[in-house]
Amino acid sequence: MSTPEQDPQQTFADLGIDERVLRALNDVGYESPSPIQAATIPPLLAGRHVVGLAQTGTGKTAAFAVPVLSRIDVTQRTTQALVLAPTRELAIQVAEAFVKYAKHLPGLHVLPIYGGQAYGGQLAGLRRGAHVVVGTPGRVIDHLSKGTLDLTQLRFLVLDEADEMLNMGFAEDVETILADTPADKQVALFSATMPNQIRRISKKYLTDAAEITITSKTMTAAATRQRYLQVSYPRKLDALTRILEVEDFDAMIIFVRTKQVTEDLAEKLRARGFNAAAINGDVAQTQRERTIGQLKSGAIDILVATDVAARGLDVERISHVVNFDIPTDSESYVHRIGRTGRAGREGDAVLFVTPRERHLLSSIERATRQPITEMQLPTVDDVNTQRVAKFADSITANLASDQLPLFRRLIDDYVREHDVPEGDVAAALAVLNQDGPLLLKPEPPAPPRRERTERPAGDRPDRPVRERVERTGRKEPTGPMATYRISVGRRHKVQPGAIVGAIANEGGLGRGDFGHIDIQADHSLVELPADLSADTLGKLARTRISGKLIELTKQDGPSPNRTARPRD
Repeated sequence: MSTPEQDPQQTFADLGIDERVLRALNDVGYESPSPIQAATIPPLLAGRHVVGLAQTGTGKTAAFAVPVLSRIDVTQRTTQALVLAPTRELAIQVAEAFVKYAKHLPGLHVLPIYGGQAYGGQLAGLRRGAHVVVGTPGRVIDHLSKGTLDLTQLRFLVLDEADEMLNMGFAEDVETILADTPADKQVALFSATMPNQIRRISKKYLTDAAEITITSKTMTAAATRQRYLQVSYPRKLDALTRILEVEDFDAMIIFVRTKQVTEDLAEKLRARGFNAAAINGDVAQTQRERTIGQLKSGAIDILVATDVAARGLDVERISHVVNFDIPTDSESYVHRIGRTGRAGREGDAVLFVTPRERHLLSSIERATRQPITEMQLPTVDDVNTQRVAKFADSITANLASDQLPLFRRLIDDYVREHDVPEGDVAAALAVLNQDGPLLLKPEPPAPPRRERTERPAGDRPDRPVRERVERTGRKEPTGPMATYRISVGRRHKVQPGAIVGAIANEGGLGRGDFGHIDIQADHSLVELPADLSADTLGKLARTRISGKLIELTKQDGPSPNRTARPRD
C-alpha cells in the first residue's frame, strides 16, 4: 500500500478534473487538494479501483465525488453511481456534497435514500431518475428487493466509511450489493482502518486496486486542543456545568455511551438554562434532521449524542467536543473529536476520565501518539467571575433598548414616591430578572486527610456491612449472584470498565450489582444479581459493547455471593 508524497504547490486544476466540477470547487473556495484527494482522484479518473485509507475529517467525500462527477453521463437517465454510507447523517452529508460539486452540471440528479424516511419521496425520486444514489445498505437492499432501484447500468460504486459499516453489522448487505451489481463497475473503498474483513472484500471485488494510505504524525487533528479532566462519575454533571459556564464555545457535541443518557443529560442541561437537544438512534428521522438544522442555525448550542447518531456530522459551528463518557477504543475517540477542528479550524476536545478509567486514557494517548493535557475543574470563583461578566454584558446590551426611556420614567416615579435610592431599585429589578442565585456559594473546605496506619495482618477488626458502605460509598452485593455470559472478549478489545459502564447504564444497575468479571478470548463471564427482572433483561438484550450485541445469557447454577470487585 503506497503513501504518496504530495506537491505543496499542487492545485485541483492539476488533477485532470472536469472543468465544470472544477468551477464548483472554486465557488466553494477549495484551492489545493488534501493528501487523500491528491492521491486518489487521478487513479479514479483513470478508471482504476481504489482503496483509500485515511482518518476522518481528511476530505474523503470530495476524493470520490469529484472523479465520479467528472465522468458521469448526464444525458443518460439511469443510476450510474451508488455510494453506500453507514448512517443516515453521513448519507445526507455526502448527497449534499455531490449537489454542491455538481452546481455547474445542469440536469444531474442526486438522491439520498435511508431508513427512517418515508418511501414515497424516495420512490418518486427513483422514478424521475437519479444519476447518483447515496444510501445506507439496509435501505438500498430494500429497494433492490422491491425492484424500485435499478443498478443494471451502474458504473461507479463507493463504500464510504467501510470499517464503520462492517462494525454496524452491514457486512452481508454490502457483499450482496457488490455481488448483484455489474461486474465491470469501478469500485472505490474508503476506510479509516483496514481490518481483515475489509481486506478480504477488497481482494474479492476490486481487481488491481490502487491502495493508498494517508498517514499523519498523529491520528487526531493538530488544530484540536485536547484536554482531560479526572472526575468521579457522580460529579460529572456538575463538572460539565462549570465547563459550559467558563469555556467560550460556539456550539458543542457531548458524547455519551447510551441512548437513554442522551435524553437524560439533555434534559438536565435544559433545566440548568442551556439550549441542549439529544440525538440517538431512536429519534425519528424528521426530528433528527430538525435538530441538526437547529444546531447549524444557532437555535440550539449543545447536542448530546451517541457515536452512531453523530457519525458523518459536520457542522461548522462546532467548536468543542466533550467526551462525557470515555470511549473504549481509540478509533471512536478520533472519530468523536474529528467533529471539531476540521478544515483548518481550531477546536477543543475535553475528555472526562474517572479514576478507574485511567488505563483507557493511556491507551488513547498511545494510539494517537499525542499527549492529552490534564485540565483543572473550574473553581467557584472562575464560575462567579464569568457570571458577573455576563451580567454586566447584559446591562450594556440593554442600554440601547428603545424601551429604556419608558422604564427610566417609571423608575424615576418610583424613586420619588417611595424615597428609595436608584441603586436599590436597580438591584431589586436585577433580582426580579434573575432565575435563582447569581453566584455559587463557596465550596466547603475539604476534610483533613487521615493518615493511614498499618495494622499487623489479622489485626483488622471485621466491620459491619453498613459501616463498609459508608466508608467506601459503594454497596456490596446483598443477594444471590449468578454468572452471565456475554459475547465480547479480549479479541473485541473490551475492558472491565466498558462492560460495567454499558451494562450499568443500559440495565439501570449500580456498581454494587457487579461481582467478578472474567474476560476470555471471545466472551466474558460477569457476576450479576441472580434475579434480574424481565425489564432489565429486555434492556440488556439491546446492549452493545464495541459495536457488538452482548447476547447476555445466564449460565447454569448460581454463583456464590462474592464481594470481589470488577477489575477495572
